[in-house]
Amino acid sequence: MSETNALADQLRKMIVAQKYGLSDRLPPERELCQAFNVTRHQMRTALALLEKNGLIWRHVGRGTFVGPRPVLNLEEVAYLSELVSAEQIVTVRHSIEPELARLAAENANKSDLVRIRDCATGCTQAADWRGYEAWDTNLHLAIARAAHNKLYLYFFETLNVVRRGMVWKQTRTTPGPAQDYCSFEQHESIVAAIETGDARRAKKAMSAHLKSVYARVFPEMR
Repeated sequence: MSETNALADQLRKMIVAQKYGLSDRLPPERELCQAFNVTRHQMRTALALLEKNGLIWRHVGRGTFVGPRPVLNLEEVAYLSELVSAEQIVTVRHSIEPELARLAAENANKSDLVRIRDCATGCTQAADWRGYEAWDTNLHLAIARAAHNKLYLYFFETLNVVRRGMVWKQTRTTPGPAQDYCSFEQHESIVAAIETGDARRAKKAMSAHLKSVYARVFPEMR
């Protein structure tokens, strides 16, 4: 493993260990250089690699953020959030995400598959609900990116931002997901289908997963 790849891997592990979520800002480059005892050039090269892989994005004057670079007009999304209901979000997710899973099974490359599998593993290893939800968000995003359809990705990201701004009626009775949490098996079905290129099964598995999730949030919608 090259020096750059090794540092990038250390940074990725730090993001996981410290439970940074999607769009969270990382410490300044100066602090990262001190923490990892590297030069500014070495740090920027490693960050550039993570950015290339869609794990972070950087904005001059604002900092470095977790996740892919947003392509949305956030003012418009905020306005949209005021107009839609939770039920409408559920309906649109059921329309978009199964199709994204189907396209991912057809179009995912090796790097996409590694990222999807890493996110699914992150879900099962999360120590608490906050960590699980961050990894779950990243998993669905990784699948959307693996579809390699920019228009669908734009719709998905818009939906995702609106969804994350909604208050959901889900009561947590444990500190984190149990080892037999139902979504783990559902995630595995989706990921396995994408890995084997089974588009029909991937679409069906994603649909079943979303129905299960929202049956817990909105029992009346069963």
